[in-house]
Amino acid sequence: MDRADFLRTLSAVAFAPWAQARTLALHRRRADFAFTRLQYASGDWDVDQRMPANLLNSLIEYTTVDVDPKERVVPLGSEAVFDAPFCYLAGHRLVELTARERAVLERYIHNGGFLFADDCNHDVDGLFAKSFETEMGTLFGPTALQKLPQHHELYRAFFTFPNGPPTTGLELNGWGDDLVHDYLKAIIVDERIGVLYSNKDYGCEWDYDFRNKRFLAEDNTKFGVNIVLYAMTA
Repeated sequence: MDRADFLRTLSAVAFAPWAQARTLALHRRRADFAFTRLQYASGDWDVDQRMPANLLNSLIEYTTVDVDPKERVVPLGSEAVFDAPFCYLAGHRLVELTARERAVLERYIHNGGFLFADDCNHDVDGLFAKSFETEMGTLFGPTALQKLPQHHELYRAFFTFPNGPPTTGLELNGWGDDLVHDYLKAIIVDERIGVLYSNKDYGCEWDYDFRNKRFLAEDNTKFGVNIVLYAMTA
């Protein structure tokens, strides 16, 4: 190596750390939270389309969490699921996962992921409810999905809900099975919630333009903030 080559090499080595730091500074850091919706092969997964933006707005309004402003849609059978610490799954119809989807979901939950599943029928005897609970029993055991006690830390993760999960207007309208469900269900893995399951149809409850929130006496998305903060910190 001649002197000129030596000087070029030395300059490149000295420049490398600064160049790497500059490159990192020029790229926006990854958001703390992204709303990730799971696309599954059966059923109608693409529901409550305004809800994610509404919930993201609440996170911005009430917390210091840095959010990705756009919803992400990820196929349940994709490896991309493992990049999402929070996932959302909802629908009205049959939930019949493929072998690949089951394998990914089981590994995701056991590796520390969090799934919020919401029954858009708000009906404990509906097709979504029965088929989803069957799938959870197949993956995690027939008794894994249990009622979540009202004193669980989820209800104090940010806002306080002393009576457990807040009631939705859909329940009060007497739809579904004409019941107000005073509980959520969960699968606990390593002393944390791995799967949070609702028959209360929070997705439809929060499915409105976030600018209309000012017309509500109480912001009904606050419980969604709790769910996200719990998923991020538990």
